[in-house]
Amino acid sequence: MEHELTGSSMSEDQREPFMNRLVVLLPVLNEALGLEWVLDRLPIKELHDRGYETAVLVMDGHSTDGTDKVAEQFDVLFMEQDETGKGTAIRHGFRETMAMGADTVVMLDADGTYHPSEMLNLLKGLDNADVVIGDRLNGAISSDAMTRFNFVGNHLLTWFATALYGVTTNDVCSGYWAFTREAIDRLMLNSVSFEIEAEMFASMIYQGLSFQYKPISYSARIGDAKLGSTADGWKILRKLITRRIFPDPLL
Repeated sequence: MEHELTGSSMSEDQREPFMNRLVVLLPVLNEALGLEWVLDRLPIKELHDRGYETAVLVMDGHSTDGTDKVAEQFDVLFMEQDETGKGTAIRHGFRETMAMGADTVVMLDADGTYHPSEMLNLLKGLDNADVVIGDRLNGAISSDAMTRFNFVGNHLLTWFATALYGVTTNDVCSGYWAFTREAIDRLMLNSVSFEIEAEMFASMIYQGLSFQYKPISYSARIGDAKLGSTADGWKILRKLITRRIFPDPLL
């Protein structure tokens, strides 16, 4: 059965006048179950009522679990990313959203941890900021959403980012963001893996982009975890330090 996401792939001459072009970017790797959960819950009608014409871009990291078959059931654009890694997927996705003519971009993980309906609140924040970030650590975290180790690690990395950059951050590892087109265009990124959100934070600060946090819900993921707690934590820490010393990404 095919699911319809109204307005998700309209051609140029079909677009309604004066609508904000929103692209929802979903990076995925073997997220067949989570992707279906997310796509079923995208608030397409509510977005349209608020003036957004929505397209959905699923950026796939070469999944082998039938993620592509799930995407085929919905009116979305499905693309295979360049090479591998979450950071690579997001950077590729950002380039594609610009090519699609996006005025606004929302990015979230398609694993069921983030609630699609809450993008409405994030988008509202773009009235007063270039970037809005979903804040898990001051939001509603389900008891089974994080291990104690991950919870402490997220707080420590967030505290470290605040101390290192001298700018208060509430959740440096959040995977739920909303951007204006200008913000996407100004970010300078080269991350390959899970350090991408930390690099987005660092680049946002150096580019002088205005930002705010919005508390969000955070639930247990659907399917197996991809993030390796210790190894990826060190990558995030190293990226924060590297970009503090070298504001422009090193090739």
